[in-house]
Amino acid sequence: MVARSRKVTAKDDQSEPVDKHTEEKGVLLFETTGKEKVYRFKDSILLSLPEGRNTLTTSWLNGGYREDLRTIFNHMVPKSKHAPKDLDGGSIPAYLAIIAKSLGADPDTSSGLLTAANMDNVSIVTKSFRGVEVTAVMTAGIEINGGRVGDPASYYQEDGSHQFIQGTINTMLVIGANLPPYAMTRAVVTASEAKTAALQQLMAPSRYSTGIATGSGTDMIAVVADSTSPLLLTDAGQHSKLGELIGKVVIECTLKALEMQSDLTPLSQRDILVRLERFGIEENNYWKVASHMNGDNRKAAFFKKLREMSKNPVLVGATGSILHIVDEISWGLVPETAGRKVAVSIMKGLPEMLDIDVSIPFDELTDEKDTIIDNWIRVTGWLAKNCDPKDICNSRK
Repeated sequence: MVARSRKVTAKDDQSEPVDKHTEEKGVLLFETTGKEKVYRFKDSILLSLPEGRNTLTTSWLNGGYREDLRTIFNHMVPKSKHAPKDLDGGSIPAYLAIIAKSLGADPDTSSGLLTAANMDNVSIVTKSFRGVEVTAVMTAGIEINGGRVGDPASYYQEDGSHQFIQGTINTMLVIGANLPPYAMTRAVVTASEAKTAALQQLMAPSRYSTGIATGSGTDMIAVVADSTSPLLLTDAGQHSKLGELIGKVVIECTLKALEMQSDLTPLSQRDILVRLERFGIEENNYWKVASHMNGDNRKAAFFKKLREMSKNPVLVGATGSILHIVDEISWGLVPETAGRKVAVSIMKGLPEMLDIDVSIPFDELTDEKDTIIDNWIRVTGWLAKNCDPKDICNSRK
């Protein structure tokens, strides 16, 4: 398997698309071996397609399966627009047609995706195997509307009404092989699973429940296949090499796009306060508990110590274990009573894990009848109030 990222210059193409609203020429960011070209505009990423490309998109403009599209674009909607009626044209399809025309494309042979992500944060990843090339072009942001499938809805659609909710993971997936329509739909499934896998790796939180996000409520995708290719591939599932390529490029591309747009990375998630965020726990919840404990009751000083301590890798690991028990209880995998007992046992093992010379009053701080998170806040709140985070509570290590 080979990963590649070929940079190109304006000399490689003499007919760059132009945003007719600004007379801005598109900057060529990338070109596949099949001659699909990715251009960058201020508010859009444009994918120019040679003839003979079959497409499957979730767009309002020429969406579904098509065999005549020449352009697919990803466009950043102005933050001042809150509903379709606010857009130029008064509706999403009309707006997309206007954007296509402004980019020098024919609205009748174009399809477009919408997002709130900045186009500076586009991620492009490509991999190949034995002549099969798969490229993902993505923007991603879930800090506002990341959600877990099955979360409570934000609105009920009637009479074509639609709400704009900020934050989207948009994917343009270019496959350098000929795929029948049913295989293209399978590629959508595989790419969606890959996106979710990336979010699971990051433990990205849902903003609508205590669950781990599986995407955003506004994610869009466009799949492109080359009907002129001599390579006919009929399986895009996980067992196929094509499915593996799709999975790897989408996972890597999602992670890169989230890092650029949302600063969401494995390092940023290495924080107990960040991990507890999806359960509605923040610094003030800690202070409400810790202020009733013995010790210095200076709020600002406590917050400072809590923030320093929250990045301790051992505590982050313990928090992950504790919260996974909470998740497994909610999924019915572990009985609640047993889960609470195991969680308290983990808490009581903190002195050994941290190698600390301090006696933690677990009998006062923990109660297996209380929720796991309440117990965890009391224990870690006590550590923040009574220990020096600089040496991890007088750690011997």
